[in-house]
Amino acid sequence: MLTRRRFSQLLIGSPLLASSGFARPANAAPVSPAQDMGAALSQSRDLLIKGGTVVDPSQNLHALLDVAVKDGKILQVAPDIPADGSRSVISAKGKIVTPGLIDVHVHIFEGVGPTGVNADQYCLGRGVTTAVDAGSAGYFSIAGFRQYVIKPSATRVYAMVDIGARGTLMGLVGNYSNLDWVNPQLTARAAEANKPDVVAIKARLSKEITGANDLEVLKRALEAAKISNLPLMVHVGDSYSPLQDILRQLRKGDVLTHCFTGRPHGPLDANGKILPEMLECRERGVLFDVGDGGPHLSLDVAEKCLQQNFLPDTIGTDLGGLSYNGPVYDLVTELSKFLLLGMTVDQVIERVTLRPTRMFNFGVELGTLRVGAVADITILEVREGSFTFSDSTGKKRTGRQKLQSVAAIRAGKTYINRSDDV
Repeated sequence: MLTRRRFSQLLIGSPLLASSGFARPANAAPVSPAQDMGAALSQSRDLLIKGGTVVDPSQNLHALLDVAVKDGKILQVAPDIPADGSRSVISAKGKIVTPGLIDVHVHIFEGVGPTGVNADQYCLGRGVTTAVDAGSAGYFSIAGFRQYVIKPSATRVYAMVDIGARGTLMGLVGNYSNLDWVNPQLTARAAEANKPDVVAIKARLSKEITGANDLEVLKRALEAAKISNLPLMVHVGDSYSPLQDILRQLRKGDVLTHCFTGRPHGPLDANGKILPEMLECRERGVLFDVGDGGPHLSLDVAEKCLQQNFLPDTIGTDLGGLSYNGPVYDLVTELSKFLLLGMTVDQVIERVTLRPTRMFNFGVELGTLRVGAVADITILEVREGSFTFSDSTGKKRTGRQKLQSVAAIRAGKTYINRSDDV
């Protein structure tokens, strides 16, 4: 298995990287101050990514452009930037260059409970520069998550606090059955104490977790979110109460995850039409995340929703210990499923770059290649062929395209992708 230490060593010396130097000859003609400033700028580039197709929805960019990085920030995005003077050069010819991918739904409390995986191996190692852990920790353990996952990870990590005290420490079944462990005040206090790393509150409303308490759990989670001034992410699918009763209570900025679930109380009525309450939620500003996770994505349901022009706001994976070996694998595989369903490359990239920054307050400018923004960048390859994808029902579909991550740049530091082609 690729260890965190070994992964962090995969920086310099890759065949994708080349260095070149530039020095003005001693007998060169004098240059103007403007020329000299331009030369100084070119000589101070730490990294240049050349020849790729830049797809940056935040700037409506889809063009052949180079990207220059200095001091962990985006220095320049332009055609034909000279390689002279760049400390490192990556050729992205034939590839896509995007803002660093953001997965808004993962479980990365490694070694604590059954769901956590290593962030650097399964996020940064697969093209994801920013990952949001979706409630693996409750108020008991969020400080530990911050200390032992967020701080040491090379991946940029944020967290939601679960409304249940235990988070996923002892699995999920019956987690909210004892309402004494569902405390909005303590949850809000823990969220406040761990900001800005905490960006949301999380509640899971499947009946195997809540029993008959789902609406009471939702009430308490909304209270915690209001106290802490954070959005609430709500997990649905096979809830005790009808989905409509849950949807009516969600506020602008709250997030419904598993939005294409094929489990009972899903987004479609008996005739395959989107529930009116789903449309009403979108109208008032509720956001919708995929959150596959293995049990929570039906490609048939997703296809019917897309056919009715109901696209997800974000494509989170719900990646964790139960899904990293399939059917999720990683974020780029999840994006490929939505290419299969008819979304475009630009549409799926938008949902893992620009859209997540509208969902959560990350405290820094992410999801963009604007000059001056933090240099989080992903390099992708679009592979053509025949690829099989599966969903939570076990149904398989064959697609002709698959995205594969090639490299990730996190705050200007390059990590070469080493994941298998899954």
